Amino acid sequence: MNTLEAIMTRHSYRGKYKSISVSREDLIKIMAAGLAAPSGCNKQTTSLIAVDDPAVLEKLHKVIRPAAGETAPAMICVLARRIIAYRDKCFAVQDYSAAIQNMLLAAVELGYESCWYEGHVTDTDRIGDQMAQILGVPEEYELICYLPIGVAEEEVRGPKKKEFAERAWFNGFPEELK
Repeated sequence: MNTLEAIMTRHSYRGKYKSISVSREDLIKIMAAGLAAPSGCNKQTTSLIAVDDPAVLEKLHKVIRPAAGETAPAMICVLARRIIAYRDKCFAVQDYSAAIQNMLLAAVELGYESCWYEGHVTDTDRIGDQMAQILGVPEEYELICYLPIGVAEEEVRGPKKKEFAERAWFNGFPEELK
């Protein structure tokens, strides 16, 4: 699979996973792809924890509500540190977003599926804090996302996307859309 094929075939997978383990070698490849992402002013604010121990996965899934990705045999937790990079700006959101996208593409390349779960992890109930406590994450890091990793049990289907011409143009915004 080439890069463009991975980009065009990757979709958020929210179904059940087969009980096929994810090798440490593949988890390392996926995480290395994430850490190879660009980072604002090279501050490298993103860190990762792969979880493949069923007992640790069970503890994490007890605090994740609503339940999501609970049948995946592995998970990658994404940590961010808020470091000022340039002109009082922190690029942690851009850094971890680029890392997550790279990992999602690497997972597809290796035959796995995943989904970017962030919203209910960082919401007011602070599930990410509970997950971080289980994993022994120091306070200067924030657990902002997790990616279940595994082989899809169900057919992977993506949403209908708008046509290219509805969202991409050349040399300016189209007059007919103003």
